[in-house]
Amino acid sequence: MIRSALPCLLALSLGGCAVGPVATPLDAPVPARWSEAPRAKAKRASIGDWWRAFNEPLLSALIEEAVAGNQSVAAAKAKVREARASRRMSAAALAPSVSGAASATPQQSSATTGGVAVYNQFVGGLDASWEIDIFGGNRRTLEASDFAARAAEDDLDAALLTLVGDVATYYIEARGYQARIALARSTAESQRKTAALTQTKFQVGSASAVDTSKAEALAANTEATIPPFRASFDQAVHRLGILTGQAPGALAQRMAAVRPIPTPRKALPLGLPADLLKNRPDVRAAEKRVAEYTAQIGVAEAQLYPKLSLTGSVSTNALRVEDFAKASTVAWSYGPSLSIPFFQGGKLTAQVDYAKATRDEYLTTWRATVLTALEDVENGIVALNQEKLHAKKLAESAAGYAKAATLSRSLYAMGSTSFLDVLDAERSLYSEQDTLLVSRTAIATDHVALAKALGGGWTKPVDPTAPEVIDANEGPRLATAQETMTPEPQAIVQP
Repeated sequence: MIRSALPCLLALSLGGCAVGPVATPLDAPVPARWSEAPRAKAKRASIGDWWRAFNEPLLSALIEEAVAGNQSVAAAKAKVREARASRRMSAAALAPSVSGAASATPQQSSATTGGVAVYNQFVGGLDASWEIDIFGGNRRTLEASDFAARAAEDDLDAALLTLVGDVATYYIEARGYQARIALARSTAESQRKTAALTQTKFQVGSASAVDTSKAEALAANTEATIPPFRASFDQAVHRLGILTGQAPGALAQRMAAVRPIPTPRKALPLGLPADLLKNRPDVRAAEKRVAEYTAQIGVAEAQLYPKLSLTGSVSTNALRVEDFAKASTVAWSYGPSLSIPFFQGGKLTAQVDYAKATRDEYLTTWRATVLTALEDVENGIVALNQEKLHAKKLAESAAGYAKAATLSRSLYAMGSTSFLDVLDAERSLYSEQDTLLVSRTAIATDHVALAKALGGGWTKPVDPTAPEVIDANEGPRLATAQETMTPEPQAIVQP
């Protein structure tokens, strides 16, 4: 080992050596095209602010508010600041370090004549050291910290992507429940009219009491679906409030006005599977962590080789402070220091093996992340396409049931058909119309899921440097009684 280190010692004047593997671009297991996409010519595409295709100003406003106030995003910003501070600490290891010390000590000595001499001794000094990074251990540590900081930035992008998708999903679901509530109310009103007609026919003897009871029961059954829909709507609004960093009920008034289920005006550009390697922040972060732990192998291997440091110190002492400049005693020293790891009981080689195993772990994680990203897109494509076909057939079915219900009510009013036909037609019509609303909601949420799978997130710059807490009075001071006690959390009352 020492013999292998000699070339690097000789090459020190040329900038030092490096140990450990170098991070290289990873071989991504991606296909040439999407298997579930139409056989059109594939090309690179940018998703951009995909949610604006819904043409919902309130949705766009809520997404902007969520980016500014969401707590998960705030935590991701703090992690970015944490990683950047760690990188600065790693960079500091490449620079010399200088520290100073001073002391004033009363001294007492006994003279041979029996007297006692009392005096003060003042000592001051500076110590400096600089590790010559011969084998690049400190440089590899800085490299690892740099990749970790960049991965934290990708994690922030991933948090923003998830947030945008969640806000859009809950907004769409809320509008879907509004539409289902409105349908249930209008259907129940129509069914109540049918029940009134049945009651009139019963009074004149052309309908039975059973028909009247069934008509009223059908209307009540439809009305019974409204409270669960209302609960689900309120829960979606509550979640939107939390996502925007507010109280659960903060958005109730803004979401109260009924809006139709959002429908995207244009299809998402699918691009190429290889685009995911750059568009998906979780894939980017996973790749950077492979590079980070590849650099950590170099850090571990550098511990196997000698360390060379330059050290120096200067100190002075005097009996009076004013003597430092003219009558003090000065001592100094400087020179190189070489540390050689002769025997560590296998600890250092075990650290290298540990670092390599960790790198392999993150490599497999990256591969799994890429495959999951591919699966997300393929599933999103097929779910969206099939749901559109589903909605098309449901619309045709609902139109047929609407005609059947209208005709059966007319025939029943004229006495040309039984109430059973009316009951069946109205029940089938409501069920099919409600299912159609669920399908239209699913089309919109599938559109959101596909946008997330393609890596569509927040595209504007986000500043992670602003701290959540602005500390004051951080300098030295006398501690107050309040500072020695654990503070109790205070509730913030929002207007």
